[in-house]
Amino acid sequence: MTLWGGRFEGSLSGSLWEFTADPTDRRLLEVDLEGSIAHAAMLGEAKVIDPDDAARIVEGLEAILAEAQSGGFEFVDGDEDVHTAVERRLGELVGEVAGKLHTGRSRNDQVALDLRLYLTRSGGAQVERLRTFAKALAERAAAEAETVVPSYTHLQQAQPTTLGHHLLAHAWAALRDADRLSDALARISVSPLGAGASAGSSLPLDPDSVVERLGLGGVMANSLD
Repeated sequence: MTLWGGRFEGSLSGSLWEFTADPTDRRLLEVDLEGSIAHAAMLGEAKVIDPDDAARIVEGLEAILAEAQSGGFEFVDGDEDVHTAVERRLGELVGEVAGKLHTGRSRNDQVALDLRLYLTRSGGAQVERLRTFAKALAERAAAEAETVVPSYTHLQQAQPTTLGHHLLAHAWAALRDADRLSDALARISVSPLGAGASAGSSLPLDPDSVVERLGLGGVMANSLD
C-alpha cells in the first residue's frame, strides 16, 4: 500500500522503491497503533464519525496491536512504511470503514505523535536502566569503600582514593544523564494530534481525551510548532 499510488499509472523502479520504502520505521508499529486507537476512540466519542464505525475501527486496531505484540504482524512487499502497513491490515479486518481513521488527522500530526510516543516510551525505559546501573555501582562502591587506588590527573597518578569513591563518580554521572533524559521527556511528552497538516482542523476534535488515553503530559499549544 502506498501514498503515491493515486498519482501514477505505472509502478516505481526497484531501486527507487528500495529508497522510498525504508523498513527502519517498523519500530514505530506499536506506538502507531496506540495513537490510532486513541484517535479513533475520540472520533467516536465526539461523534465526528459514527460511534459504531469508531468501535469497529478500534476493535480492528486492537487486533493488529495484539498481532504486533505477539510478533505475528506481517509486513508485505507493497507496504511503503509502517503507517500504510497498518492501514492495509485494518482494511483487511474491517473493510472500507477503515478509511474513516484518517478523519481529522494528517500524516503530519500522526507521524509527529508516533515519534513522541516512541521517545517517551523508550526514553522512560532508558531512565530506569540508568538508575539501575547507578544503584549497582553504589552497591559495589560500598563493598570497595576500603580499597585504596590512585586517582589520576594529567595522565599521571595523583592522590590516593578508594575504588568505592571512583565507582561513585560514574554513578553520579549516570544519574545526571537520567535527569537530563527526564527533563527532555517532559517536553517531548505532549500530543500534536489536532494540528492537522499545519493549521489545525475545523472538526470538533477533543485533543485532551487523546492525551488522557495515551498518558501524555498535555497538548501542543501551537499547531505549527
